[in-house]
Amino acid sequence: MRIDHLKPLNYLESECQQMQLISDRISRLRENDNLEEAARAVLKHSGELKRPYLTAVEEKLLSLIEKEYGVDER
Repeated sequence: MRIDHLKPLNYLESECQQMQLISDRISRLRENDNLEEAARAVLKHSGELKRPYLTAVEEKLLSLIEKEYGVDER
């Protein structure tokens, strides 16, 4: 793909940082070989979001998975 075919996403710096935090949290969880299918599905969905934040429900689900697998939230 050529660079002129890419379109800008126009995220603010703070939004990029927030997206990176979410990505880091998901990555730490994916390193766990014992994740159940349901947890993997939530992580897959969360990793495909095209917005720089989680909804309240998504945040609760991610926090629950982190707690369940003993992964620090941040």
